[in-house]
Formats: sequence, structure tokens, C-alpha cells
Amino acid sequence: MSSMQQNNPLHGVTLEGVLVKLVEHYGWDELAKRISINCFKKDPSVKSSLKFLRATPWAREQVEALYVATFAS
Repeated sequence: MSSMQQNNPLHGVTLEGVLVKLVEHYGWDELAKRISINCFKKDPSVKSSLKFLRATPWAREQVEALYVATFAS
């Protein structure tokens, strides 16, 4: 394993794991305030959000950045 991966706070964490932990921490309403995307605002679910995030790199980057800022301090 490279040292870069060891220092990567997202290493070994799935996108689903990232999303679930953020929802548990913030809730859907607060998550939608922090990252303004419709899948968090209208009838949010992990399944629909994962589908959107996997297809939308800019949104995924924002979710991953929030995760790192929240949990990797």
C-alpha cells in the first residue's frame, strides 16, 4: 500500500459509507443546506443519492470534501 493511500482519509471507505455517515451526523435537511443538490432536498434516500453521486463527479467531490472536513480532523 502506498503512503499516499495511507494518508488518504477516504481510503477504504465506500461512497455509500461516506453518505450514510454524513446523513447520520447531519441529517438530510442540514446536508441539503451544506451541499445544494436536489437528491438531498426532495424525497432523499441513500439509494437515489448514490445513483446521482456516482454519475455526477462535481457533486461526489463536494460530498467527499464535506466528509473529510467533518471526520478527518
